[in-house]
Amino acid sequence: MNKPSNTAEQILSCARTLIVAGGYNGFSYADIADVVGIRKASIHHHFPNKVDLVRALVVQHRQATEAGMANLQQAIADPVEPLRAYVQYWAKCIEDMSAPFCVCALLAGELPVLPEEVAIEVRSYFRFLSAWMASVLERGMQQGTIQRMYAPQMEAEIFMATIHGAMLSARAYGDATMFGTIANHQLSRYLTRP
Repeated sequence: MNKPSNTAEQILSCARTLIVAGGYNGFSYADIADVVGIRKASIHHHFPNKVDLVRALVVQHRQATEAGMANLQQAIADPVEPLRAYVQYWAKCIEDMSAPFCVCALLAGELPVLPEEVAIEVRSYFRFLSAWMASVLERGMQQGTIQRMYAPQMEAEIFMATIHGAMLSARAYGDATMFGTIANHQLSRYLTRP
């Protein structure tokens, strides 16, 4: 993917914020134009339609996640620590409201009404995240640093669901600390010796 222009990046950033606040159908190009301070025609220049815009946003989110996870795996040898870093990343984002919810998790809740082009990208994000988590868990299981009850892929699905569920709980209770409480409890489950 080519690096977006500054205007395109502002549009994507605004769309992310609006999606996290109100979902796929909760914003229009007029909303973005008002926030960014541009004409709707300028948005259409970069993203001909809403499907193109949201698809580009999800692809950008997945690529950033892929790069972040690759950096974690290179920088951290202990398999537990990338999972802990992932939890800490989201805890900070939720606490400081820089990213109070994963845009792909929110869009996953809307899959039945999303355009297929966007749904494909959302599913691709979840496949990537699940595979990454499973590989980290499997490595830790092989090294004996992570305890488990189920196969790595099932543990990855449980961990991923817990993380996204913890985001929901933090939002539902209006308490950012709820995320860390839930996510860290799940993480500590992997460290408990039988």
